[in-house]
Amino acid sequence: MLQLSYFCPLTQNQIIIMKINKKLIVFTIILVALATACKFFFGPELAWSGFSPVIAIALFAGFIMKQKDMSFLLPLAALFISDAVIQLLYTQDLFPYAGFYGGQWKNYLVLLAAVLIGWGLKGKKLSGIFGGAIIAPTVFFVISNTMVWMAATEVVYAKSFTGWLTCLEAGLPFYRNSLIATMVFLPVILFAFNYMTKKKVEITLA
Repeated sequence: MLQLSYFCPLTQNQIIIMKINKKLIVFTIILVALATACKFFFGPELAWSGFSPVIAIALFAGFIMKQKDMSFLLPLAALFISDAVIQLLYTQDLFPYAGFYGGQWKNYLVLLAAVLIGWGLKGKKLSGIFGGAIIAPTVFFVISNTMVWMAATEVVYAKSFTGWLTCLEAGLPFYRNSLIATMVFLPVILFAFNYMTKKKVEITLA
């Protein structure tokens, strides 16, 4: 018996979504390349330590991803792949330090806090975008340095409020660079995403 199959044409909205998803994949690859390039060029320079787009990428993922679980993958992929490239270069004596090291998973975990901040702020207003660009690096700095303080011996940092403040003070150059980087990269990423996917010349998300 002959069976007929029917082709169901896609709606205009479905076509637009498919195009945006394809562009998002390309955009994700660009973000991963950006994170890797920044780590390669700025990582070896102590004065530029912390100047990276990864916090901005995590905020961006929290802004745009409707599937909450998927929003964690973008910043983790950007960070992991960039670390893997650096590790490869290190094994070939082309980079001064390893991409992977003990306790690194803690940085990955803390980075996800920026995604949660992105969930809350949405990125639909300039105040939310620039507020996130300040809050996320600050949260990352305080949590990561607190973990350093907790893991350090008494010889390095005293287990007291003063010792904790000393640890935070030591990390201020990193905080400054991560704050500047996020303030620079987040608007650029949002602008590029809007233009690439919707041909819109704006920073805020619809």
